[in-house]
Amino acid sequence: LFTGILQPWKGLLLFGPPGTGKTMLAKAVATECRTTFFNISASSIVSKWRGDSEKLVRVLFELAKYHAPSTIFLDELEAIMSQRTSDGAEHEGSRRMKTELLVQLDGLSKNSEHIFLLAASNLPWDLDTAMLRRLEKRILINLPDFKARKRMFEINLPNGSVDSNNNIVVEGLDYDKLAELTEGYSGSDIKLVCKEAAMIPVRKIFNILEQMNEKDTEELARNNHPENENEGEGLKREPVRMKDVFKALECTKPSCPTTLSEKYLEWQNNFGSY
Repeated sequence: LFTGILQPWKGLLLFGPPGTGKTMLAKAVATECRTTFFNISASSIVSKWRGDSEKLVRVLFELAKYHAPSTIFLDELEAIMSQRTSDGAEHEGSRRMKTELLVQLDGLSKNSEHIFLLAASNLPWDLDTAMLRRLEKRILINLPDFKARKRMFEINLPNGSVDSNNNIVVEGLDYDKLAELTEGYSGSDIKLVCKEAAMIPVRKIFNILEQMNEKDTEELARNNHPENENEGEGLKREPVRMKDVFKALECTKPSCPTTLSEKYLEWQNNFGSY
């Protein structure tokens, strides 16, 4: 069925702000598709020896054909396939490596090998136009919306969760309010906010311990010993509350400026294919 004009796409580009889960999506593809997965970065195929980079690219695609069906994932694609120039500013070796990669990708579209190229980039406007032509699908992985941000807080800081001593770790969080306050935050930024909020009660315990003398510290250690009947009567970690998350938000700002997010949308309108 999937032959001729119905032949599946051979290349896909995931682009968007940093921290939105492009690499995580690639890992999910590797798990769900059950294909041989090649995770490639610039250090994997770029060599200081003349001619080695082109050989590594060719060997990569030969291995992918041998172990087909396979998926080749190129992370941070702009480091490998930036725009080629004719003013002599680009090194000859880099230009030859890019040409070899383009030739190998052309070979994928002209045969029936079950090889899929998956690429991720934070700077799609820096990619070579010939590379964009070979990446037939170009999909924007944008910043999370209100519903996604709310779900991220629910996963990272679930209300009513307890630790190994049955002490409540998180309570009283208003996820709708937190999702509203974190507009413009990426998934990675929200995780950092949750981590910072979870550390605040721990820092309070450290501050108390630093102010205690040696005698008080030994008594606290005896109370928390597993064989002590009064175990658990020492210091207890306070649960994470809304005030802790507010404090974490004050010192954790979004990593992607609003202007950059608009630039991704503009690029999608001009070059996107989804």
